[in-house]
Amino acid sequence: MSVFLATVERGGNALPHPGTLFAILAGVIVVISAIAARTGLEVTHPGTGELIQPVSLATVEGLHRILTQMVTNFTSFAPLGTVLVAMLGIGVMESSGLIGAALRLLVLSAPKRLLTFVIVLAGVLSNTASEIGYVLLVPLGGIIFLGAGRHPIAGLAAAFAGVSGGYSANLLLGTVDPLLAGLSEEAARIIDDGYRVNPAANYYFMVVSTFIIAAAGTWVTERIVIPRLGAYHGDDDPAATQPDVLQGLSPVEKRGLGYAMLALLAFAAVLLWGTVPANGFLRNPDTGGLLRSPFLSGIVAFIFLGGTFVGVAYGAATGAFRSDADVMNGMGKTIGALGTYLVLVFFAAQFVAYFNWTNLGLIMAVKGAEALRSSGLGGIPLMLSFVVLSSFINLFMGSASAKWAIMAPVFVPMFMLLGYTPELTQTAYRVGDSTTNIIAPMMSYFALIVAFFERYDKRSGIGTVVATMLPYTVVFIACWSILLMVWMWLGLPVGPGAGLEYQQ
Repeated sequence: MSVFLATVERGGNALPHPGTLFAILAGVIVVISAIAARTGLEVTHPGTGELIQPVSLATVEGLHRILTQMVTNFTSFAPLGTVLVAMLGIGVMESSGLIGAALRLLVLSAPKRLLTFVIVLAGVLSNTASEIGYVLLVPLGGIIFLGAGRHPIAGLAAAFAGVSGGYSANLLLGTVDPLLAGLSEEAARIIDDGYRVNPAANYYFMVVSTFIIAAAGTWVTERIVIPRLGAYHGDDDPAATQPDVLQGLSPVEKRGLGYAMLALLAFAAVLLWGTVPANGFLRNPDTGGLLRSPFLSGIVAFIFLGGTFVGVAYGAATGAFRSDADVMNGMGKTIGALGTYLVLVFFAAQFVAYFNWTNLGLIMAVKGAEALRSSGLGGIPLMLSFVVLSSFINLFMGSASAKWAIMAPVFVPMFMLLGYTPELTQTAYRVGDSTTNIIAPMMSYFALIVAFFERYDKRSGIGTVVATMLPYTVVFIACWSILLMVWMWLGLPVGPGAGLEYQQ
């Protein structure tokens, strides 16, 4: 195990920053396009019958296109606007203190026999607000377990499993959903220029996965992790042996949650008014249905509006927001934290654009689809193989969006040509990507988790974290793969308007 971990660590550390990696890959695409254009490579477009040949960017015309469309590539990149808008609403909720208070209420109000389940479930739900679960819920899990007389590292593990291992499960849409949907849509347009991927494309599968992961995480914690850790006898640091005082909700926070609940109910009532009646103002004006409706197409706007409305209600009740400036500062703080993401998106946008311009994505998709057809693999083995591939790549590259930006232009068109929707491909990717987060040293919060472990055991290190979390990974992959197989066998849509079969 130690040799394997050392290898993973060395391999991961050898990779450059994701932004640098995309810059390098963009340059590689230019070189490959020049080589491919000289080989006489060509394929027939399966949809139009058009002969497709690689386009070299290592020409004067290619240079002009790179220079003149650099800004447009960035500003028109599908995930950019959706993530920024969604984060504005989430930022108001976070800066008001609403998310932290809600998570504490959820955990503290749980019966002791359901404590582990609630911690894992809270971890899964916390990923709606991106990294809040890592910095709030994971240490909170250790505190709660220590206060309950159980091993605090088991509490850390349970929370971490939910937050990171269950990253693609939730009852609510988060910032990652529009981000991945945007990348999938960009990739799908290589085959079908008019194809749209809804941010809620995986919602049905996510909801069911939430309870599967919560139950699986609870079983691993109780049956494997806690027996392995044994009784906790404290550490050399007296502070680590004393239960931290887990503060209950203050009267002010309770009042804030009451106002937030009223605001949420009011917002939900407006949405129901617009979607439930046959002539609802949020339904498709042409068909009267919810598919291709303003409601589903504007889901990111509703995340922003709902988050802002509820967050303002809480902040006003608690005094966290005393003026409109406080609300705007909360939004600004959240957007300010996305500086690294914006840099990453700039280079990712160039890479995706070059990939599309050169026709390499389409050519690889056609060739890959032909190879897969000849392999004789059916739909379920094919998707399970993709889950395994995604989980393996995740060990070396921590960013879900960065990996999908690279993989989507290849695999989404490939599976479309084999008759599977981008939404299903995205689902399989998310399953594989989530399950190995908790054992991936390159995951951005992994070092923070090691520090949490060290608080209760000074001898803890990367090996300790991986050894503790590995059972979660194995069980999560098994349970999620079984769920995916059953889902495909039953032919269920993975989300609203997101079936399994693609037909040109």
